[in-house]
Amino acid sequence: MAGTSGASKDSRLVALAGELRAAISILIRRVREQTQAEDLTSAQKSVILRLERDGPATVSMLAKAESVRHQSMRVTVASLETRGLVIGAPDPADGRKTILNLTPACMRALKTDRAVKEDWLFRGLRAQLTPREQDELASAIKLLQRLAKF
Repeated sequence: MAGTSGASKDSRLVALAGELRAAISILIRRVREQTQAEDLTSAQKSVILRLERDGPATVSMLAKAESVRHQSMRVTVASLETRGLVIGAPDPADGRKTILNLTPACMRALKTDRAVKEDWLFRGLRAQLTPREQDELASAIKLLQRLAKF
């Protein structure tokens, strides 16, 4: 009987995993709909987020971190530079290298984009969830954060 109970729990967890994936996918899609991403590719978004998180970097450093060829990263960076989102400056330690960083305009756009998304979420939380459900969601967020570290 213990085996049956375990199989039942596993099938429940399989169903839960599917429901969680679907719900998170829909929520992510809805949050993304709230802003205009200016048609950035996933590679461009990834470089912007990496520079924001890790700070200035060279094309080589970005290519290694993103597991892409140097030439591919150079194309991605060039497109971001053309759009005024990334700027390069000579490396003070080695003038042959260029250190890339986000422009102030990019930083402002990131801040605005996040504020719009968080405002949409705030309004949804207030309109769709009771105070008790808001508390339940706060507890669930801690569980999701722990699950994300798996």
